[in-house]
Amino acid sequence: MEERVTLRPRRQITLSRRVCDELGVKPGDRLVLEVADGAVVARPQRQVALEALQALRQAFAESGVTLEELLESGRQVREELFREKYGHLVQKRGPAPRKGSRRRSA
Repeated sequence: MEERVTLRPRRQITLSRRVCDELGVKPGDRLVLEVADGAVVARPQRQVALEALQALRQAFAESGVTLEELLESGRQVREELFREKYGHLVQKRGPAPRKGSRRRSA
């Protein structure tokens, strides 16, 4: 599909209803613009986000890392970052009591 538009003084263009329908966008939606080989390519932002999500899913599937491994690694990194940044604020005590257990005072 080809359409001709005019760039207005404030660097704006108007997309026809036909173009919007073809892209699946409505007023207020965001578009991602790219310049490639002297042409402007406009894509709906949500489409770009969906493509990025699909690429992440594919990379995750190809990595061989399980979801549990990924979550555990993330937990360890968060703990390390917390200790580095806020470790001086935490008093050094024994391990925290487990849920359901009571700490006895001597």
